[in-house]
This record gives sequence, structure tokens and C-alpha cells, in this order.
Amino acid sequence: MSTSEPLELRTTQDTTRTKGASNTADARDPFFDNAKFLLIVLVALGHSWEQISYGTHALQSVHTLVYTFHMPAFILLCGYFSQRFTGRPDQVRRLIEGVLIPYLLFETAYSATYSAVRGEPFDLTPTEPTYLCWFLIALFVWRLSTPLWRAIRHPVPVTVVISLSAGLTTMHYDLALPRVLMFLPWFVLGLNLRPEHFALLRTRTARRWGVAALVCAGIAAYRLVPAPDEHWLSMDAGRAELDVSWPQYLAVRIGIFALSAVLVAAFFACVPRRRTVFTALGAATMYPYLLHGLIIRACEAAGLYPVLKDLGHAGQLLLTVGVITAVFLLSTPPVRKVFRPLVEPRLPRAAVPVDERSR
Repeated sequence: MSTSEPLELRTTQDTTRTKGASNTADARDPFFDNAKFLLIVLVALGHSWEQISYGTHALQSVHTLVYTFHMPAFILLCGYFSQRFTGRPDQVRRLIEGVLIPYLLFETAYSATYSAVRGEPFDLTPTEPTYLCWFLIALFVWRLSTPLWRAIRHPVPVTVVISLSAGLTTMHYDLALPRVLMFLPWFVLGLNLRPEHFALLRTRTARRWGVAALVCAGIAAYRLVPAPDEHWLSMDAGRAELDVSWPQYLAVRIGIFALSAVLVAAFFACVPRRRTVFTALGAATMYPYLLHGLIIRACEAAGLYPVLKDLGHAGQLLLTVGVITAVFLLSTPPVRKVFRPLVEPRLPRAAVPVDERSR
């Protein structure tokens, strides 16, 4: 199991096995790889669409719909595949290799890119994540806290209270703390799910209801645009920044939790259960996640987005196709081979004491 890439964790013995798999070897379940690849496509599309979505009603509504469920679903899967994390030294080492070191490397890369593209002074501040790097530091904190959530009773309601309380306070963005706390319930929910929970969504009936839920949510988003404020869904602002009273804040956040839960379930119900042309690429989602933002900034430097926006629907379609193609390419073995030292770095192996090797 590749635990050095937390977004690519293999389906282990506590998950549903692929039909016909060996009883003695771990088998990847195509359902989860399909889900991971589709989610990373939505992440890349969301970041790209926001470059041209302002003032484009239809695209802005689709962008809102995607942001309602794609990060909660992604975080939930990270929690689901963190169930075996107990804080052993080898697990912490892989966490450092697979999350913390890539965070530091790509935080540097994105800071340099912003400086080059936008003419900003180069300012490396690892405690304040740049752009999409917030997710890595959040994942590092969430996974380290896993033993805590496994030790207490009713961890999901507890983290919901923590999430809501965090939005009522004023916090700086150090270590992406607002997002770490506000998205926390989805990670802990994943920790507490079992294969039978996903089995409920892997039926034709669930798929029909899932499609209906997503369509209805899309229609609602189209009617509501330009509301709601995107910060409600990105979880990077609290009550004070959103300028609402605390009862309003709690009511909206609870409503978002409920809506996101329905749409997360709807998304998983629509995920293909069998192998597809992109199943194998779902094992390498860390690569497109970390690299696609650099492409977005390169396109910004090239002045591509105003051109695409001027093309209207044709430009939106071109951007969508281009992003999906880019995610495919960034997930392929040749790209992974080139960028492996950055995405999957390895620490020097410490010498094992003789008495430890004899055990």
C-alpha cells in the first residue's frame, strides 16, 4: 500500500475487494479510484473555471454546485483511507514524506510562481499556505489527529461543533486553520465509515436518486447565482468576514452541511463501479493536484483567460476540455516519473538497531 501518497491510498482489507481478487493480496477497488480521479478533475475544473466564471451565469452556477460537494467528498475519502493510521513511527515517516515535504517544496514553487506571474515580491511563508497548498497542511494535521478521533465517543458531532465554533471566532490563516477546523467533520466522518455504507450507494436506485439530486441542485444554483458568497463553500472565512449575525451564520452553515452531505452521497452514487479508461489514473491524484495550479498560473501569465472569456460558451468548452486533458496527462506514468522526486520524495533511511532487526 502506497502510504507515501495520502491521496492515492490503496483499497485495503477493510474496504470492498474487487471481484475475483486474491484472498492473500490487497486489491484496489475501481470504485474508489474512479471516485478519486473524478474528484481531482472537479478540483482542477473548479480552479480553472473561477478564472473566467465571473459574470457568466451558467458557468458560475456549475462552479457553485461543484464547490458544494467536491472538497467534502475528497476529504471524506482521505479520512476513510486513514483508518489504519495509529501514529506508528513508520506511518509518521510516510506522512512526512508524502505530505509535509511536498508541501514545503510546492509552497516554494507556488510562491515563486506568484512572484513571477504577478510581479509580487517573493515571500516564502510556510505557515501561510499559498493557493492549493492549504490542503496538504490540512491533511497533515488531520491525519496526525486520527488517534484522537478514534479514542473519543461521538467524534463526528464533536467535530461539527468544533467546525461551527471556529466560524464564530476570528482566526488568522496560519496553517490554513479556518479550513482545517471547518472541513474537519468530513475527514472524521470518513474515519467512521465502513464498506457497507458505500455499498448503499452502489446500486441502480441510488444512482437514479443521485442524478436527480445533482440536477435539482444545479437548477437551484442557477436560480441563486450570484449568491451564495463563495467563502461560505471554501470555508476560509468566518462570521465576521461574511458580515452576518451569529444565528444567521449557524443556520447557513448547518444548511450547507446538510446540502453537502446529500450531494456527496449523490456524487458517490454516480461514480462508476467497474474499471474505466481512467481507473488506473485514480491511483495518482497527488500529481495532477499539485501540478495543475502551476499550469493555471502559466496560462494566466500567457493572457489566456481573457481570450477564453471573450469566446463565450466556446471558450468555456475549450477550457473544460483542456483541463480534463491536462489532468489525464498529469496522471500518466511519464509525468509521474519526472516529478516523482518532488511529489514522492524519500527521506534517507535510518540505520535499524541490531536488536530491532532481530525481532
